[in-house]
Amino acid sequence: MILATIRMAMPSQKSGEALRILRSMAEQCRDKPGCIDCHIYEDLMEKNVLMLEEVWKAQEDLDLHMRSDEYRNLLLVLEMARKHPEIRFDTISSSTGIETIEKARNCAR
Repeated sequence: MILATIRMAMPSQKSGEALRILRSMAEQCRDKPGCIDCHIYEDLMEKNVLMLEEVWKAQEDLDLHMRSDEYRNLLLVLEMARKHPEIRFDTISSSTGIETIEKARNCAR
């Protein structure tokens, strides 16, 4: 799996437009082959900071997405940012859930 995250600080006058474009992109992204999930977050501690998070089954799926017209719209949003966005692509080889918390809490007893 590939976790793609982009954190961007938008000028206040561009934040609404950026959010509209990102929402549209996220809706289309979720329907693409290989997309596991796609979300947009607003930072509650820092005004006008948005984060896009995408999870992809394989690098090939993400590569195809990055060549799409929708992704070109994301690149246009990134150009509106106040400063360079933080961009990360993390490869995930495994994932766990609540069982990790349960295991750690039970070991302490």
